[in-house]
Amino acid sequence: MAELRTAALVGNPNAGKSALFNALTGARQKIANYPGVTVERKAGRLTLPSGEAIELTDLPGSYGLNATSPDEEVTRRVILGELPGEPAPQVLVVVLDASNLEQHLVFAQEVIALGRPTVVALNMVDLAERDGLVIDPAALADALGVPVIPTVAVRRRGLDELAAAIAVAEDRPAEHHRPHTTLTERRLTAHAIAEGAIVSETARHRMHAKLDRLFLHPWLGPLILFALLFVVFQAVFSWATPFADALEGGIGALSDLARAHLPEGLPRDLLTEGVLAGVGSVVVFLPQIVILFFFILAMEASGYMARAAFLMDRLMAGVGLSGRSFIPLLSSFACAIPGIMATRSITDSKDRLTTILIAPLMTCSARLPVYAVIIAAFIPNRAVLPGVGLQGLVLLGLYVFGIVAAMLVALVLRRSVTKGAASGFIMELPKYQMPRLGDLALGLWQRAWVFLRRAGTIIFIVTVALWILLNFPRAGEGENQVDASIAGKIANGLAVVVEPIGFNRDIALSLIPAMAAREVAVSSLATSYAVGADDEEEQAAELGERLKADWSLPTALAFLAWFVFAPQCMSTIAVTRRETNGWKWPIVMLLYLFGLAYVFAGLTYWGAVALGL
Repeated sequence: MAELRTAALVGNPNAGKSALFNALTGARQKIANYPGVTVERKAGRLTLPSGEAIELTDLPGSYGLNATSPDEEVTRRVILGELPGEPAPQVLVVVLDASNLEQHLVFAQEVIALGRPTVVALNMVDLAERDGLVIDPAALADALGVPVIPTVAVRRRGLDELAAAIAVAEDRPAEHHRPHTTLTERRLTAHAIAEGAIVSETARHRMHAKLDRLFLHPWLGPLILFALLFVVFQAVFSWATPFADALEGGIGALSDLARAHLPEGLPRDLLTEGVLAGVGSVVVFLPQIVILFFFILAMEASGYMARAAFLMDRLMAGVGLSGRSFIPLLSSFACAIPGIMATRSITDSKDRLTTILIAPLMTCSARLPVYAVIIAAFIPNRAVLPGVGLQGLVLLGLYVFGIVAAMLVALVLRRSVTKGAASGFIMELPKYQMPRLGDLALGLWQRAWVFLRRAGTIIFIVTVALWILLNFPRAGEGENQVDASIAGKIANGLAVVVEPIGFNRDIALSLIPAMAAREVAVSSLATSYAVGADDEEEQAAELGERLKADWSLPTALAFLAWFVFAPQCMSTIAVTRRETNGWKWPIVMLLYLFGLAYVFAGLTYWGAVALGL
């Protein structure tokens, strides 16, 4: 019995290959694994118009023949006939999403350039037309040099025509497209082919295309991204101020109420100096957290965040990483823990390890209360330009500093301990859309609740424990309570180590409990100053006022520099140990981050002193 002829469906993920495969083969399918790998193999019988049956295989979605995942590796090896027991398909059917034509043409060019019998299925043309995009299949076929058949798999449109094209597909000269063109060249060619094949498009579709030309422009795109971030950090300070002041006033009123109605003693001190001064000093930054996440969620929902990832891919390629690392690093701006866990999507082990090691350098939301209290206390609230505040400018600078540091560290790692070639990256760009207010509100509530729950658990427990260590043993007459306490003695020992970088005993004391969570540094400082206060008026003073009176500007700037680098979060270290299956890399992370924190805090302090600040 003669062997059946073979054909394979290839294309990007989400091109509708599976729907087309099911429509062409019906129930005549079998599912197994490819020889020697765990990737699923789906094959079925396709009956041609002549009555001949051929075996049709649905290959895993791929963005290119330069494989970056097990699925893409299987697709590449099957197409090229390199998989044992799996001869190369005799006909390749490239499935394109008509509504995302330009993106899908990038991979199509690679397949067509092989010179093998190839047919293009222009799938989901109904969705493209719904969005106001009409494509000329003949013009597309002329540009690609292969037959192009419009299809709608879910409605079984174009299936007979596609089967007929598969039956007569022939070899072609491989010179129609140069097989070794670069990714950039293929993208430019895909853009030109897509423009030539479009017959008409609505104003809405043209607007989306114009927005992409603007936001993804190699020079204007990064400038727009930076300008948007600039607006975000200006808003974090200017919009949040009235709400933060109201919260601070409310917490101050509760403290005054407690002092007025509760008898003197340790229970009242625990409430006022520990809970309200410590936890309350963190809670007041809730408005800034909410505003920051409002912008992040809005950018994600609108489709802009994916464009930002595309722009960042160019930057990350320069340090040996790819856009695959962008999403985990972006997640790390909320918290490094989900960011590190998200590196599981990175198939290259060295890329993944590098991304894990630099994730803590992304400025997570836990740093915001630390940055905000120091900036509000030491950076004047004045305008640099109309509508441009100095405080927001400094906050943006800290975020940029963290990103630049992460890229430099990645460059060093990729040229040393994680040396290897950078992997390619292609991603789907979602359509632009207006964010739904209900979705934004839900997302903000969830993140606000996480912040408040953290303040009510980790920060509360650590603050109370610190208050106990600050209050025992009790000081004798004429002795400062902090100096007499257990915590004070520990801090005095640590102060010897951090004194050369401009830190005092109170800062040294705040660094220890802040290992539980970065925000605890703020509550620790507030509790320490409240316990060490000489009278109730000094206790009631805002933390920013106390810091401004006790710290120099070089010390404050050094403190900010420390928190750009320091891994002040044991949960991050724990998840790193789990994701790397050992303590080697978490220890490396701790050593290099604390080393950078110490060096840059010292450079900042002595540089500011030298400048006379």
